[in-house]
Amino acid sequence: MKRAFSAGGIVYKIEDGNVKILLISTKDGKVWALPKGLVEKKEDPKETALREIKEETGVDVKIVDELGEVSYWFIMEGERYFKTVKYFLAEYTGGQVNPDWEVSSAQWFTIQEALKKLTYKSDKEILKKAMEKING
Repeated sequence: MKRAFSAGGIVYKIEDGNVKILLISTKDGKVWALPKGLVEKKEDPKETALREIKEETGVDVKIVDELGEVSYWFIMEGERYFKTVKYFLAEYTGGQVNPDWEVSSAQWFTIQEALKKLTYKSDKEILKKAMEKING
C-alpha cells in the first residue's frame, strides 16, 4: 500500500449577499470536485493549497481557517493508495477563473448548487463544515 498526501481548499466569495463556491470539473465535466493536489517534499499543506488553487482555478485566495482532513482509498496504475487530503477555507481575493490543463473547467456555484454538483460524499461533508464557519 502506498500513501498520498494532498491539500486543497473550499474557495468562497460573497456576491450580492450570497455565498458562492468555486468547484473544478475533471474528465470533461463527469467529476466535480474541490481544487487540491499533492503536497510536495518540504512543502507546508497551506502552501500546497494556495498553489493548487491558483494552478487549477487561476484565482488568488487567502487561507482563513483549517477545515480538517478526509481520507480514502484509490487505485492508480494497479497500485492501491491510501490518500489523505487536508482542506482549508480559502477566501477569494482576486483574479479571473482560468483553469490549467489538469482541469476541464472551474465555475462558481451557490451552496445548494455546489452540494448537488460535487461528485464525492467526502467533498460534500467538508463543504458543510465550511458553511458552518462562513455563516459563523
